Amino acid sequence: MLAIYPGSFDPVTLGHLDIIERGCKLFDQVIVAVLRNPNKTPLFTVPDRIEQIRRSTQHLSNLEVDSFDGLTIDYARMRRASALLRGLRVLSDFEMELQMAHTNKTLSAQIETVFLATSNEYSFLSSSLVKEIARFGGAIDHLVPNHVAVDIYQCFAKTHPASAQTTALAPTPLPLITEPSQEKPLGRE
Repeated sequence: MLAIYPGSFDPVTLGHLDIIERGCKLFDQVIVAVLRNPNKTPLFTVPDRIEQIRRSTQHLSNLEVDSFDGLTIDYARMRRASALLRGLRVLSDFEMELQMAHTNKTLSAQIETVFLATSNEYSFLSSSLVKEIARFGGAIDHLVPNHVAVDIYQCFAKTHPASAQTTALAPTPLPLITEPSQEKPLGRE
């Protein structure tokens, strides 16, 4: 049985990899399908994202990484998939994913959607969160594979936090401007 795990994966996170690995145990073959979404401005190109996923999943023999445009259900039909694999983190994910699953069912009754609850340690994790943390100089090594963290740090002109070069690339801090205190001195009211 073949399952498609579609998404933007910009970037792939440890939460995505958790779903991929568990999906590979459930299905004969899993295709991670990177969506080319013209409505989003991604951090990484589609070929970059495909390479990041491939490097992260080399140990999985029943996994393929591909890309597509258009409707996920059309891609799944073209690949003759039996299922769409989706991860659920929070209640809001369930509402959106259930609506999408029902919609896909109206487009192809032969393809089922299978939901996997994200492991607890990744229930908060999203690609957007990773990018936001990195944008402001925070460490993301515990959220994405190491090679992906390096790619992200480079995108935001940062180096790996453990690197000695970090200070060379760090922005010069701006001087603090303080306003005169509006408080009255103690004892004078």
